[in-house]
Amino acid sequence: MRAEPSPARSLDLSRESPVDACVSSARVRYGLALMSTDSPLLSKRWPWLTAAAVVLLVYLATLVEVGRLDPDDRPVGTSEDIAALRERDDLNVLFIVIDTLRAERLGAWGYERDTSPLLDRLASQGIRFDRHLSQSSWTKCSMASLWTGLYPARTGVTRFEQVLSPEAKLPAEILSEAGFRTAGLFRNGWVEGYFGFDQGFDVYTRPVGRPAAPNVRRQNPTIKEVGTDIDAVRASEEFLRIYGHERWFLYLHLMDVHEYLYDEDSARFGTNFSDIYDNAILHTNFILDQLYDHLGREGYLDHTLIVIASDHGEAFGERGIEGHARFVYRETTEVPLILSLPFKLEPGVVVDQRTANVDIWPTILDLLGLPAMQGVDGHSQRPSILAAARGEDPPVRDGPAYAHLDQNWGKRGSIEAPTVAVSDGDYRFVLTQEGGRGWRQELFDRRHGAAESDNLAEIESEIAARMRAVAEGYLESEPPWQGRVQDLEIDEIKLNQLRALGYQIP
Repeated sequence: MRAEPSPARSLDLSRESPVDACVSSARVRYGLALMSTDSPLLSKRWPWLTAAAVVLLVYLATLVEVGRLDPDDRPVGTSEDIAALRERDDLNVLFIVIDTLRAERLGAWGYERDTSPLLDRLASQGIRFDRHLSQSSWTKCSMASLWTGLYPARTGVTRFEQVLSPEAKLPAEILSEAGFRTAGLFRNGWVEGYFGFDQGFDVYTRPVGRPAAPNVRRQNPTIKEVGTDIDAVRASEEFLRIYGHERWFLYLHLMDVHEYLYDEDSARFGTNFSDIYDNAILHTNFILDQLYDHLGREGYLDHTLIVIASDHGEAFGERGIEGHARFVYRETTEVPLILSLPFKLEPGVVVDQRTANVDIWPTILDLLGLPAMQGVDGHSQRPSILAAARGEDPPVRDGPAYAHLDQNWGKRGSIEAPTVAVSDGDYRFVLTQEGGRGWRQELFDRRHGAAESDNLAEIESEIAARMRAVAEGYLESEPPWQGRVQDLEIDEIKLNQLRALGYQIP
């Protein structure tokens, strides 16, 4: 464990953290520019000192580029080390949700563009879940399922005004009872505390937003939101400065990908809608690089489990649809899940059978040997992880996985209009209520193409009928809470904050 910091009276989440220049190749290159022979600072008075400084900085830059100064000094581990995680009492949890991140836009999932070097490295040295399903294409519904381990019909949170039941026991409560200091730093208003997502957190707040840097504003002239994900990273460093000597759980909910936010360094892939999304992913990767370097310099990496997840993906014209929060096809529900362990795996482990966001917290708690969540729909994937790490056959998933969206989630007083995806093996069945026109059913088989563009419902009518019955049965399921799901009276100020995210709420 790292040395205990000096006592502090309060947690200042707006504090600017110091940066060690010698661990960032970008900053080393900046230093080279300052020390160049054209610099009036040194070249005229002390040319020999200028030359020595340039040689030193070139050497440091070389060390950084080849990894000699890489702060990631985790040892190499094995499947037995994975199994033994539950015996350790020094592990922290860093849980990062990158809002609107589509799995197939990352190199680890085969994308040809270099959008995600850090995430790809963590995946190659950790555990990657190849076929991972979010439970909705809208943040609030999706995150309610992720935190509770329940599918949307059972959380009861499918509309904009609904509040997560206080009867739900969330992971932060379990971790707090186990002695963890818990903090949540979010930038998406759909996971505000007043919607019930703050249960179990010692600190649950938006990081203080600062105006975006000039190079960000030049690339994003229409930017509306105050603040960027770098504010969350700064607040994280401040949290660790105060509480890092304790056992901690830190949740970050990042939004720059959702906002298509990027800067000059990440403006590499073009200027159309899809290109800018890729730029934003790279931009977020650079921001997470800063946090990861901080964890390494402060000695946290060898006793921290890092989880990278997402609430939903994004559509780019497939089926004539762009964005999210409208349907539950693969492009908006296939998301990444990466676990980076307190040791490196060589090679990394890939879990290639279907998993889902409802499985995340049952898996994490099981890996850490903490009390399980009760009565949930999700399953711990620890047996699948160990089987993959040992080269054994994986256990068979118990039942299908679901994604669900009420198409009228943002319309006051409207009736429900669900669309549900049932994923089972190679099949995905989508059942959509089309207002007064009845139901539309679609059946896709990924063996007919990864894009899942061919509707086989008529050709494979028996399979479609069987999966429709499963979807209808799912829609009849109800929340386990004794009291009914509560609605929140949301004032216009809060509604305008949510509308600023780009959602149409009448």
